[in-house]
Amino acid sequence: MQFVPFAEGIEVNGQTAWSIVAGFKAFSVLASTYLLEEGIGTLDRDGVALVEPEAWYPQRAWLKAFEKISAHMGDAVLFEIGKAITHNAVFPPSVKDIHTAIQAIDIAYHLNHRKQGQLMFDPATGSMLEGIGHYGYERLEGQNRIISVCENPYPCAFDRGILTCMAERFEPSVQVVHDETRPCRKRGGNSCTYLITWK
Repeated sequence: MQFVPFAEGIEVNGQTAWSIVAGFKAFSVLASTYLLEEGIGTLDRDGVALVEPEAWYPQRAWLKAFEKISAHMGDAVLFEIGKAITHNAVFPPSVKDIHTAIQAIDIAYHLNHRKQGQLMFDPATGSMLEGIGHYGYERLEGQNRIISVCENPYPCAFDRGILTCMAERFEPSVQVVHDETRPCRKRGGNSCTYLITWK
């Protein structure tokens, strides 16, 4: 289900939270309103939310901002915010092709969240804390196709934006399609499934 945290005490870093403003592009003042209403950032003199990249903000508040954006602006804006995530979040340096790009999303997801003040992925040990779900990766051998099951509290269209932007870095012909035959968080499911294909 979208917009409902899986656990309490989860935080998202400011660099990632800024993607809401980046996804709105020319409408940054409007985007800032959604963040500021949820206590994320402070108002600068230009009317834009000042979000400290090194600060941490409650995931519950960030999800509330997403919920309002979804209700007022729709999936197209959520998709653009997802695309902006890949330019604002921390990603591991191992990304070198479409496969490692899609695999890296789950690591990056955990790198940009904390649980009870502890980073949810430790690059030194490879250990990952549970509590926010996952971005799945399944390679179909012999095909230019990846299946990604995304089980997390974020919006469906937002995840499609993340997957699309990461895949396009390496395969410009990529198509990311929501598998309508599978459960969907917009319909109360716990996950959404995306088919990633390219020529």
